[in-house]
Amino acid sequence: MTLTLTSQSFNDGDYLGNDHILSEAFGFGCAGGNQSPQLSWSDAPEGTKSFALTCFDPDAPTGSGFWHWVVVNIPPDVTELALGAGTGEMPAGALQTRTDFGAPGYGGPCPPEGDHPHRYLFTLHAVGLDALPVEADTSAAVVGFMLNFNTIEKAALMGLYKR
Repeated sequence: MTLTLTSQSFNDGDYLGNDHILSEAFGFGCAGGNQSPQLSWSDAPEGTKSFALTCFDPDAPTGSGFWHWVVVNIPPDVTELALGAGTGEMPAGALQTRTDFGAPGYGGPCPPEGDHPHRYLFTLHAVGLDALPVEADTSAAVVGFMLNFNTIEKAALMGLYKR
């Protein structure tokens, strides 16, 4: 079996709806609902001790992409993050870490006006550790480094957004 990631909020390759776009409060010029999409998964590989979920924009004009959401230490019996979990209630034990917005939690898409469609890669990692040794203030780059060496299998969905 292969690890599978799905969403009731969008299909792989779809444009993300306004509910998931960054809100005005962030000051980047977007006016969405900033609600993280619903995500669910199945068929975790043997040896999975926890999950991690990331949302990354490789098209951001930063030279290094942009991390929009990082969640680690999701217990192995959890198979879903509910709609809005990134700014609401997370499963017990899960930890959101710092994104490129400077704080933990979901920050929706908001590419520069007139730029090409950006790709938002929601990636689920089946992790071979009970918990990554990180804190809420750990950078996404450090979390990504740890995931690179501790991921057994991963699955991804891509959402698009352009303004």
